[in-house]
Amino acid sequence: MDIRDIARLAGYSVGTVSRVLNDHPGVSDRARERVLEVVREMGYEPNANARHLKMRGRASFAIMVKGMQNMLFNDIIEKAEGLFAAADEEARIHFVDEDADEVARAIHLDRIRHPKGFLFLGGDPNNFRAGFEQISVPCVLLTNTAEEWGLRGLSSFSTNDAEAAGCVIDYLWECGHRRIGIIGGDREVSEVSSHRLDGVVCAFERHGATFDAERCYEPCRFSMGDGYHAAMRLLERADDLTAVFAFGDVIALGVQRAISDRGFRVPADISLVGFDGVDVSQYSVPRLTTVRQDAGLLARKGVEALLAAVRDGGAEGVHESVPFRLLRRESVLSLRPAATAGAKGGERS
Repeated sequence: MDIRDIARLAGYSVGTVSRVLNDHPGVSDRARERVLEVVREMGYEPNANARHLKMRGRASFAIMVKGMQNMLFNDIIEKAEGLFAAADEEARIHFVDEDADEVARAIHLDRIRHPKGFLFLGGDPNNFRAGFEQISVPCVLLTNTAEEWGLRGLSSFSTNDAEAAGCVIDYLWECGHRRIGIIGGDREVSEVSSHRLDGVVCAFERHGATFDAERCYEPCRFSMGDGYHAAMRLLERADDLTAVFAFGDVIALGVQRAISDRGFRVPADISLVGFDGVDVSQYSVPRLTTVRQDAGLLARKGVEALLAAVRDGGAEGVHESVPFRLLRRESVLSLRPAATAGAKGGERS
């Protein structure tokens, strides 16, 4: 019996079972109890020493996750683990802090664990440029583009962040919003955040306006708590905003709470848009308007490219942009009377 048998009997995915067996926190109590129940019934004993010996005899892949609370990454991990398992490959997850050096950690793992390859979820270009050449196995980066980094052995699959952010501003502009606040990321250390902010600036310029970053942009880490506190700071100095664009859905959920605590309502007083399109965004009240990144497609392209690079020994990187969709839901209110009808309600792309 192996992890796939446990998954089939428990009625959960291989990724969920893997997280339970490895005591990963991102699992519901119900799923954890069901998986452990099956484990007890079947007498399955995932011995740590046995796993270690198995790993020594058969190298695994390493999934490097930058940040602890990124909901999009959780979706990608779930799907990537299933894809690795379907290919009869093992994958181990390694979390690094949002401000930590993910490449340095990968170099260390490369030397002591000798994985077949690395799948990076998020990354700082400065870290890659400084140390990537010390990694001896193929690597794939998801959600960031590495096309212009000039690093052999590194492929990347990402959303066009600047274009997607521009689409958000265009939509808000169409709805009559001009005083728009931006929350999330840090363009000094996050290339993704920098691209999204560039997209915002360019969109304002297309509409003949200038984005006042000093007043209307508040950086923060990708978490609900940081999104909440960033929104409180932004709304303190810019209380005339009619819309806020958060650079992540997890940030947007914190922003939504801050707006309420300031005595405002979404979207009646302040419209709100997120980024990522994670599942929870469609269950918030109101449902969150957001940019949907295709976690399943990102995971599939990343895993397939990594497996192919290991199999073929390819050193040339592959770089592709994955399509996105703007999901127009309930959290944006049109300020134009003629466009009010149908502006709220179901999901439209």
